[in-house]
Amino acid sequence: MYRQEEIKPYDADGGKTHQVEQMFDHIADNYDKLNHRLSWNIDRGWRRKAIRQLEPYRPKTMLDIATGTGDFAIMAAQMLRPERLIGADISEGMMSIGRHKAALQGLDGIVSFEKEDCMALSYADDTFDAVTAAFGIRNFSDLDRGLSEMQRVLRPGGHLSIVELTRPVAFPMRQLFWVYSHTVLPLYGRLISRDHQAYSYLTATIEAFPQGEQMVGILRKAGFREASFRRLTFGICTMYFATK
Repeated sequence: MYRQEEIKPYDADGGKTHQVEQMFDHIADNYDKLNHRLSWNIDRGWRRKAIRQLEPYRPKTMLDIATGTGDFAIMAAQMLRPERLIGADISEGMMSIGRHKAALQGLDGIVSFEKEDCMALSYADDTFDAVTAAFGIRNFSDLDRGLSEMQRVLRPGGHLSIVELTRPVAFPMRQLFWVYSHTVLPLYGRLISRDHQAYSYLTATIEAFPQGEQMVGILRKAGFREASFRRLTFGICTMYFATK
């Protein structure tokens, strides 16, 4: 079983889920700006590619896990035109920004935000046509359990689309990414977010997280009958696609 409980944002007492909620509430106001600047805005293209994986299936009901400030949920609503899309997260600070952004886009009648523990979703079995997650499942305290929950709430034949930061595997990008993620990313993150540990935690989760073939194996173990992956931008990011 793959678990990340030992990797926490802060050197303090308390479970990982509580610490992750606290961290994202703290950095919520600067989160979007940091995300786009630290990825040179490439993250927008990664999200778009992950959403396009779902276009042939025309999902009507969708759940975006670890939705944060709702960038992926809003883009998915614009591109896929579902009847209903729920963005779920543990951070009310992040989702309050998402609600505001959805309203500005005129999507608040389609996109809603609900506080949920991804380890124990409140939704019934076989509820959604598609489940998505962008840059959030690294924060699960128990990856196997979280993916099993995502599989449970998908209807039979439904699809899972994930996009996640990963470690490049080829020279020289692997070495360049290591330098960037250990110097520029945590330093700039600290300066803008004023959180001295959040972006060091980000680097640690990227390095510890399973990727590629290993992640495909974990998806199959969670109950998905088909699973595949595709590396993007020299392996800095990886898309996963799975079918229940």
